Amino acid sequence: MASQLTTRLAAVLAGIVLQCGHGAAYAGEVIAHPSVKLGAFDIRDVYLGEKQLEGKLRLIPVDNASAQEEFLAAVLQTNQRHYQARWVRKTFREGLRAPTVKDNDAEVRSFVRLTPGAIGYVSGRGGDGVVVLDHY
Repeated sequence: MASQLTTRLAAVLAGIVLQCGHGAAYAGEVIAHPSVKLGAFDIRDVYLGEKQLEGKLRLIPVDNASAQEEFLAAVLQTNQRHYQARWVRKTFREGLRAPTVKDNDAEVRSFVRLTPGAIGYVSGRGGDGVVVLDHY
């Protein structure tokens, strides 16, 4: 009984650390245009279509095909099938657009750097001209 409780507690704590993005090792970074002033706690809401504005600034999330599987698992605790299904529902019910998908880190960095309100994720480091919101 105590062993099961310890195992459950360890799993919950590991999930919290992953969700918060503060583990020692991480796969990548969530980046944003310098105009975006979000906290790490807002990232999930942006990618699930729950947060679309920051003040008067329209937020523009962009997905990264080369890092999407890791990002969805670590940050949104979902997989691509469920994520896409959620966006299909959001599109029909609320008229929202799913995030645009870029092919790789370089395309995401470039888009985020040049687009006010943009938020994206990359494997590795964010690079120059963007702000890092969190690690995943």
